[in-house]
Amino acid sequence: MLLTQKEESDNHMPILNKEEAQTLLKKVLSYSKADECEISLTGREGGNIRYALNAVSTAGDISTTTLSVSSTFGKKTGTAAINEFDDASLEKVVRRSEELAQLAPENREHMPLLGPQTFAESITYNANTAAMTPESRAEMVAKSLDVTTKANLSAAGFLENATTFDAMINSKGLFAYNKAADVIFSVTTRNQEGTGSGYAARGFTDVNKLDTYSATKIAATKAAGSIGAKAIEPGKYTVILEPVAATYMMENMFRFDARFAEEGRSFLSKKGGGTRMGEKLMDDKVTIYSDPFNTELPAETWDRDGLPLEKTYWIKNGVVQNLSYSRYWADKKGVKPVPGPSNIIMEGGDTSLEDMIKSTERGILVSRLWYIRMVDPQSLLLTGLTRDGTFYIENGKIKFPVKNFRFNESPVIMLNNVEALGKPERSISVESYRSYLIPPMKIRDFTFSSLSDAV
Repeated sequence: MLLTQKEESDNHMPILNKEEAQTLLKKVLSYSKADECEISLTGREGGNIRYALNAVSTAGDISTTTLSVSSTFGKKTGTAAINEFDDASLEKVVRRSEELAQLAPENREHMPLLGPQTFAESITYNANTAAMTPESRAEMVAKSLDVTTKANLSAAGFLENATTFDAMINSKGLFAYNKAADVIFSVTTRNQEGTGSGYAARGFTDVNKLDTYSATKIAATKAAGSIGAKAIEPGKYTVILEPVAATYMMENMFRFDARFAEEGRSFLSKKGGGTRMGEKLMDDKVTIYSDPFNTELPAETWDRDGLPLEKTYWIKNGVVQNLSYSRYWADKKGVKPVPGPSNIIMEGGDTSLEDMIKSTERGILVSRLWYIRMVDPQSLLLTGLTRDGTFYIENGKIKFPVKNFRFNESPVIMLNNVEALGKPERSISVESYRSYLIPPMKIRDFTFSSLSDAV
């Protein structure tokens, strides 16, 4: 049975273009009586399909628009939000934010608003993705289900597309606007007995690059191949992490925050004080950067502080190149603000997954990791589990599926043990719904601490 949901307020507004958003924001700003005022406007239109047991369970279209006003008197700030856009409601939300500001305590870290900035036009919008319909989503899911029904497997998946816009204005003359479109797809496949499992996830700006059939074929192959998993001894192994597994492993590492480092709360903290800026922490092959103009993973060209975003190297050839500084922390330390990552891209190599397997005498192929938890923030020691297809490699060949492991490992240590990298792929973390561009990687001495009966 197909269930549909539609969330749409009577005051819903379509995706606004730059000029329309600016006109509305200027009107709201005209109501302000505060010392400083900042207003943001966000909108989202899109749809989704969720399916399980080879049948669609829910489908829906969602359309939302929200206006948020922050008013400041001295160092006291109040914020109010609304999704009604008649003149009376717009003035009401400004007055409410001003009332809340008068009641708020002083913010000792308050920074004056920025004046006008120059932002490059982003490449985050794609007309093909924005034009997706319930029918096109249904066709893509049907291709996925065609794979699993013919293979006598059960599928659970999720497909979602969204077109969004973000705009911001302040009383110092700053205005910023961005429009974006994106689509994500994930599927888990299992055999009828629940003893084999496979997974695939894809994300794109251009929906024409999304092939749900081939992605589901990969998941189905993993599900069939993982039946009859054998238990082997935990310990240190050479591992080959597929991009999804590598993404989950590394995601906790991507906050390159100077304040966290200087306050001793990060793997970038130096014992005795200071940061590890300029130190070589990882293998020469490791280079991680942000670039809003990467065509496979584009991002906004401005951040929430109103600072322009540009290509920034965080780790280059294993050496820490930059840390992010908020405007407050930069002012306190007497340095230039450095916005945090707009996206995360890790450079890869030219070794295919097949060649990584062929070059491995004894190791483990890991399809995916999950249930990852922090053990020690200073060393970034993590624990978690493998899932959805874990395989034993011997003499350059996959020999048999193995029972899942619990691991205890730090991505910082792991990236010191890189033997080979492949071509970066866009991978999705379903916990944060963020996308990253991460290569498959071959790692030596990865620590598996115990076995798990989970599939």
